[in-house]
Amino acid sequence: MTDPTASSNVPQRSNADILRLRKQLLNPTLSVSYNEPLKIVRGEGVWLYDQYGQAYLDMVNNVCHVGHCHPRVVAAGQAQMAQLNTNTRYLHDNIVEYALRLTATLPKPLSVVFLTNSGTEANDLALRLARAHTRAQGVVVVDHAYHGHSPSMVELSPYKFNGKGGAGQSPHVGVVGMPDTYRGPFREASTAGMQYGQLLPAAIDSLRQSGIAPAAFYCESLLGCGGQIVLPEGYLPEAYAAVRAAGGVCLADEVQVGFGRVGEHFWAFEHQGVVPDIVTLGKPIGNGHPMGAVVTTPEIAASFVSGMEYFNTFGGNPVSCAIALAVLDVIADEQLQENARRVGAFLMEGLRELQQRHDCIGDVRGRGLFVGAELVRDCEARTPDQPKAKAVVEAMKARHVLLSTEGPDDNVLKIKPPIVFSQANAEEFLDKLDQVLRES
Repeated sequence: MTDPTASSNVPQRSNADILRLRKQLLNPTLSVSYNEPLKIVRGEGVWLYDQYGQAYLDMVNNVCHVGHCHPRVVAAGQAQMAQLNTNTRYLHDNIVEYALRLTATLPKPLSVVFLTNSGTEANDLALRLARAHTRAQGVVVVDHAYHGHSPSMVELSPYKFNGKGGAGQSPHVGVVGMPDTYRGPFREASTAGMQYGQLLPAAIDSLRQSGIAPAAFYCESLLGCGGQIVLPEGYLPEAYAAVRAAGGVCLADEVQVGFGRVGEHFWAFEHQGVVPDIVTLGKPIGNGHPMGAVVTTPEIAASFVSGMEYFNTFGGNPVSCAIALAVLDVIADEQLQENARRVGAFLMEGLRELQQRHDCIGDVRGRGLFVGAELVRDCEARTPDQPKAKAVVEAMKARHVLLSTEGPDDNVLKIKPPIVFSQANAEEFLDKLDQVLRES
């Protein structure tokens, strides 16, 4: 069947031909999802469609935050593209309007905006800001974290440097254990946050013993690659205090979890009652349009003024800013932060009910529509069950629901759909997951 949405000058190839040409022509490290890859040709809301018109419920796309191809976001980009797209050396209303609207969602003194093209670029630029401000080089990160694919960010990403093909830990990087209250060493809810936070001084001291002062602490506000981990209460206050006492600055990586996904707050770090020195944004900021941002304090921004201009050809262009403004409008007008809170609570409750019936679900955790279900072979021992998790993902795909896995042992079902995800969508997912677990 020919895809009716396809451009007339692009031949429509079979999946086998596309795979062959990818292998022949493209980056050989590119991966595809599922044992039998899907050819996706259209998206709408929470749905993705293959070339045959078959719909799949998208449970993992936190990039298209307000839904695939949201008409208001598409229209905003089309209208601005038809009028003008240029760089920031010309004056334009869109960039200052976006900076005003974005900083209005953040606590003071986070009031200076740098616009980039991706979350990786944002995290990379943030490192330059932190080092300029502190005149130090060291960085403390959380184990199994991922902060981007540039050389500097791979060095700050244990998920990469300790993984296949990784070069190992760099001398300027300190690593602290994940604050995992399910399988980590500290599990008591009332004290775990403080105990995990108290791991920071040892990492800082280790850097100092090598003659390296700490510039920054990078931490996702919820841990994505770490396995959809919710930070225990009190973790960031304890960690931030240690870093600031050592002269470093504290960065909240909101690339995956910002913009109302967590429901109760617009930004996930707010759950910890802290104000970071730097916040980095990406993925949902443009609903699939390549864009990122760094927001910091006037003091840190001033430290970056050295005489060398920071210019980014595409960062902050009028089209990107028009799209990003539309995303903010849609989140507010469609009350999507509240939707994430309400539907996320329903989804978590449903998963916990399934946990009572299926011993393989060892833990259910999350905030809003950022949820993980950890699959285990033994509930008492909490032994990770990667084969089970992979089999569940494939079985759900056969039922037209798209999931993925995450975590150090790749045994956590990763659930982070567009935040237009409804209770009816959640019910469909829970019913199908129940079927899969009963049959496996």
